[in-house]
Amino acid sequence: MSFLSELRRTASDVVTDPQVLTGYSFDQMPLGTAGTPLALVRAGSVAEVSAVLALASAHRVPVVTRGAGSGLAGGANAVDGGIVLSVAGMDAILSIDEGLRTATVQCGVLGGDLAVAVAERGLWYPPDPASKAFSTIGGNIATNAGGGCCLKYGVTGDHVAALTAVLASGEVIRTGGRQRKNVAGLDLTRLLVGSEGTLAVIVEATLRLRAAPLPPATLVAFFGTVQDAAEAVDAIEARGEPSLLELMDRTTVGAVERATRMGLDTDAGALLIVQTDEPDPAAALRSYAEACAKATDLAHTTDPAEGEQFLAARRQALPALERLGSTLLDDVAVPRTALAEMITEIQVIAERYAVTIGTFGHAGDGNLHPTIVFTPDTEAAARAAFVDIVHAALTLGGTITGEHGVGTLKTPYLTAMVGPVERALMGRIKEAFDPAGVLNPGKAL
Repeated sequence: MSFLSELRRTASDVVTDPQVLTGYSFDQMPLGTAGTPLALVRAGSVAEVSAVLALASAHRVPVVTRGAGSGLAGGANAVDGGIVLSVAGMDAILSIDEGLRTATVQCGVLGGDLAVAVAERGLWYPPDPASKAFSTIGGNIATNAGGGCCLKYGVTGDHVAALTAVLASGEVIRTGGRQRKNVAGLDLTRLLVGSEGTLAVIVEATLRLRAAPLPPATLVAFFGTVQDAAEAVDAIEARGEPSLLELMDRTTVGAVERATRMGLDTDAGALLIVQTDEPDPAAALRSYAEACAKATDLAHTTDPAEGEQFLAARRQALPALERLGSTLLDDVAVPRTALAEMITEIQVIAERYAVTIGTFGHAGDGNLHPTIVFTPDTEAAARAAFVDIVHAALTLGGTITGEHGVGTLKTPYLTAMVGPVERALMGRIKEAFDPAGVLNPGKAL
């Protein structure tokens, strides 16, 4: 019996139509490459995932796990002759425990749907990647996704209490637990978070929730230079605990203004948006306004609806830059004290290659998203600029990825980031989890 015949006997929804396979072969990373998969399996249960993985391991057939396909680093791109294992249909919210403040969900649940469901109970799931409305919890865990609230409340991994995952062998493992304290053995939960489908297939997660936060107060400040804005970021951090601290450079502000006509100051060197959910929001805003002593223009509000209007500019950053051409969205993070130097270096790189680069991101934790705009004629220049940006982040003591993951996009730079001995150790860990090497080969590690 052929492998494909066995696969059809094992899984209830196996697709081999080339047109369908093409649609499941790429995530959202431009300029990426993908192989031609043998089949797509739409899994409907943990048992089915287990059976498919056991079969694939026995035949040494690669498996790429896919959720919503919203990744930005090529982590879900198909490989030649492999299976694309879609777990998007496993999308049930299994339970919400108000007493323990936890939610147990299947991997295909969308972050936005979970946020709504827990809000109805007066609870809150803090991780807020920009893709929250359409990315899955499983994918968020696999990449350890971030977002604006990370500054105060941490990344996805900080809210994962327990996982159910399937090893390449088909064995089902359960890690962590709902208790607050547990130091028994190695922390396998933390190891699986951010592993991008290379160690196991995450099928269920128990997530920690919080009480709903106080309504946010918001401040917007324009600055003549990036350096002035960076100094304000340091001053704000020293004065309190903002829940969000976002930055847009002049290129991004200009693109947003052209797209939206919001009345933004396009002569400004940078724009900061600050939010706080501290107990005395008015006092916090006054303090943060004082920290923005070099601002050329400043506005603030304690009204949440007005605050959302202020945030609209930040939410339009990527769509506005996409109107200018094709975009390659980067993801680097540097120590906050190197923020101004990193943005300045990005501007130098833009001039070096004569490409447009709009930079925006999470200023409070130094996580920037330089977005390179290119045409077919400038694609080579865009690729070269991308490489220089990654190396600049490393030179400044930063990281090649703050929240999007390594995927295939950043694997060439991983050794420079973590070190050769450390990368080899990661490979040995993968061998322990996946001896046949079938899980997402060539990605992340």
